[in-house]
Amino acid sequence: MKKKVMIGMSGGVDSSVAAYLLKKQGYDVVGVTMKLWQDDEEYDLIENEGGCCSLEAVEDARSVAQKLDIPFYVLNFKEVFKEKVIDYFIDEYINGRTPNPCIACNKHIKFDDLYRRAKQIGCDYVATGHYARIEKDEETGRYLLTKSVTDKKDQTYALYNMTQDQLEHTLLPIGDYEKEKVREMAKELGLIVHNKPDSQEICFVKDNDYANYVKRHSNKRIKEGNFVDTNGKVLGRHKGIVNYTIGQRKGLGIAFGKPMFVIDINAKNNTVVLGDNEDLFKHNLIAKDVNFISVEDITEPIRVKAKVRYSARPADATVYKVAEDKIKIVFDEAQRAITKGQSVVMYDGDKVVGGGIIESSF
Repeated sequence: MKKKVMIGMSGGVDSSVAAYLLKKQGYDVVGVTMKLWQDDEEYDLIENEGGCCSLEAVEDARSVAQKLDIPFYVLNFKEVFKEKVIDYFIDEYINGRTPNPCIACNKHIKFDDLYRRAKQIGCDYVATGHYARIEKDEETGRYLLTKSVTDKKDQTYALYNMTQDQLEHTLLPIGDYEKEKVREMAKELGLIVHNKPDSQEICFVKDNDYANYVKRHSNKRIKEGNFVDTNGKVLGRHKGIVNYTIGQRKGLGIAFGKPMFVIDINAKNNTVVLGDNEDLFKHNLIAKDVNFISVEDITEPIRVKAKVRYSARPADATVYKVAEDKIKIVFDEAQRAITKGQSVVMYDGDKVVGGGIIESSF
């Protein structure tokens, strides 16, 4: 009997070609789009943006499914998305951290809830259009998450939370292809999404204005507070900590006669700490909520290459286990703007060792 796979279709070119490849490989493919938008107001805001939350995305996905002759459904993930992604996003900003909602969405929605729903209707696998690969290490018996064929589009950073069970039951068919080839295939197949631009922004935030979104949707008042230097001296007033992130230089609304950068955000006393560019460089970080993939756990220090944000270049480092679900990473060379709330992901060559959420740096 053919293996059955449920693929999350965002209405973009990557998931569309992934669905085609799965069908070509002989799978019984079911296409689904996840309804995430929260209410009419939100829907109106994003309808014309073409992001993965919009009605346009649903219609594009439906059109592709018809073309590929696969069944297609829209599943309601509204409540879990609000709780696990939107509420988390708002809370993190309120608490002086910079969240990564796409990582939260992958963890809680795509590879948890979607996987659960897939099992309920008898699917053997879930699939997405992520640029990454899954392999099995025959020696250890562990499933590995490895980089896609192209570093330029590799998305393993956003997938480090995957469990062994999820990896065993996930297919990532475009991990072996360059983006240009994916677009070429879509064009040859006559898919209307072949030249659709990649979504660059967080799907539920209009115009990339995170601070405004938090202000509008939080039930807490965003208070003004003090800019201070590293010694605690007051330098001026800020407009609320949700407006700032580590490393920020522009938009501070205050002139100092020299470039000043946000080097820390303290939600407890509502201050934003400013300093020089050199103050942004740190050798050490502590990460929590750690998930390991290539190994079950570590008891001794290990050497890795680690990246502190999606766009960062992996850097040489040593990892130490400091508590249950907590690690310390010491970089050989100081890293710029290590940011609380972002994720650090560790690599051994092309393999993802694991990752966690940055709690502090020093």
